[in-house]
Amino acid sequence: RDLSPSTVAGYLADLRQFSRWFEQTNGEALTPAAVTPTDVREYRGWLQRRGLKAATINRRLHALRAWLDWAQGEGVIQANPAAGVKIIAETDRAPRWLDKRERYALQRAAERLLQTARMHYPQRWVVYERDALLVLWLLNTGLRAGEVVRLTVDDLTLSSRKGHVLVLGKGRKQRVVPLNAEARKAVQRWLKVRAEVGITTPTLWSTGGALTTRTVQRAVERVAKEARLEGVTPHVLRHTFAKSLIDAGTGLEKVAKLLGHNSLDTTRRYVEPGRQDLEKAVETLVG
Repeated sequence: RDLSPSTVAGYLADLRQFSRWFEQTNGEALTPAAVTPTDVREYRGWLQRRGLKAATINRRLHALRAWLDWAQGEGVIQANPAAGVKIIAETDRAPRWLDKRERYALQRAAERLLQTARMHYPQRWVVYERDALLVLWLLNTGLRAGEVVRLTVDDLTLSSRKGHVLVLGKGRKQRVVPLNAEARKAVQRWLKVRAEVGITTPTLWSTGGALTTRTVQRAVERVAKEARLEGVTPHVLRHTFAKSLIDAGTGLEKVAKLLGHNSLDTTRRYVEPGRQDLEKAVETLVG
């Protein structure tokens, strides 16, 4: 299957967790042939009793089902014992995004870091400036953390009034994302910093060492902390980018193309009303 490295790592972690539960519960080593439908149902119940969210439980069940599907395809087992086990019903929630006040606070925090990093962090100012510029870039491009990690300097095309970046997305599918003025300004400033301190690695947002998705996550967390915002991740910034486009009247097909979604159903989640949208709706009844 064409899965991203992070998805594969998540599946393996979920399977290791099931293996520990299975061996402790049944007193035998985990093999595909040893798993029964009762085991899967008991495991689901155990996860529920631990108070995990429905989405987390379903992800772990999906990993288990995928492993057993593989075993069936290889002829190790005749039928998948997880196939008939129901998943947990999830509450339909709109994705988390930043509202205008939160977005302003995050942008302001990034700009303040750019103004003060060299004075406050003389040994690590390059990292702090990179983090601030990366947050501004993410707010204006909507890229996934994994896509940022794969970007190289050669993927950029910039001119005085326009630009774009060639992105390698999920399933190694390429797409071109145009860069607005704010995105161009952020990346141009970062290119100047790279030249100033002699960063030669081709990885665009690296400060010289390895760039990982965790590096991108920490960058967002650092700027969000400065803005006194909680729960802000690269994916929240991706949602914010998409919701801002939707609110500005951009069509669903264009947003899907920019985000690299294969299905409009995935993009459609971004037009689901959030709490603030519902609050504004009921306020219209007040004369």
